[in-house]
Amino acid sequence: MAAPAQNKSSMPLHWTTDQKLFPHQVGFTCPPHDWDAAPSDFLRIAPRSVGVHGWMLHVPDYAHQLDQRAQNFQMLEEFAAVMANNGANACGQVGSNWVHASGLGVQGIADFCKKLSDRHGLAFHMAGFAMVEALRAINVEKVALNAVYHWPDWWQGTVAFLKEAGFDVVWAGNFVDQGWFSSQEDVNAKRWIFDGDLAAKSFAYVAEQAPGVDAYLANGMVNFRSGADHLPERMLHLTPKLEAMLGKPVIAHDTALYWRIFKSLELAPVGRHGMLLETLHA
Repeated sequence: MAAPAQNKSSMPLHWTTDQKLFPHQVGFTCPPHDWDAAPSDFLRIAPRSVGVHGWMLHVPDYAHQLDQRAQNFQMLEEFAAVMANNGANACGQVGSNWVHASGLGVQGIADFCKKLSDRHGLAFHMAGFAMVEALRAINVEKVALNAVYHWPDWWQGTVAFLKEAGFDVVWAGNFVDQGWFSSQEDVNAKRWIFDGDLAAKSFAYVAEQAPGVDAYLANGMVNFRSGADHLPERMLHLTPKLEAMLGKPVIAHDTALYWRIFKSLELAPVGRHGMLLETLHA
């Protein structure tokens, strides 16, 4: 009897180090309708051993509503599975509101991240929870939140999540609360990108409201036209200057997520990018 035909296109179930394109492979996902800078920013500060891949969630008729995040929360399982199947060592979920929109609470999110990490054999991290982990790691207790462009129910959910995690949120407010825009509609029209000088002005305002905190936080993935030729830049690029101005740590959801992924990879970024990421050089 003839031997069964072999499937010559079959691949190994697990990637070995010498089979990967990069020794350290990182995946990012982001909400629909958001061209996300995380893969580009992370790669630009990572050692040469790191490769990055992005994967957008697909949700038809997505309108940036919190209930849509909750309804599509389990898509993160598919993201982790796809990344693990392609040999990712770590992956990060961009979008700070997903943790509080889930309704799982702080411990529930911690359990969810661990479950996906264990099930798929990689380090799975969420931006909203990475912020909590970062603040705990540097022994921060009192914080003030620059909620930047976030809608009230977005940033109020972040405040509630931080308080549940044990932090004292002394002050919080977005660009409308700070007086830079007259309405949330005017903020939304900017599509998360603002004038370059607003970064320093808004943080100076927050510092006036809460001078005695341990750290200043920035919600979400805000961009400012502070780069060459007025290109948009995230908090990653602005953190050192803001910390020099304020004299305290400035931690945003992008830098917190990058810190957590680097920590899982047991790597440090190339260059200096603020107090939190600086701890990885110790």
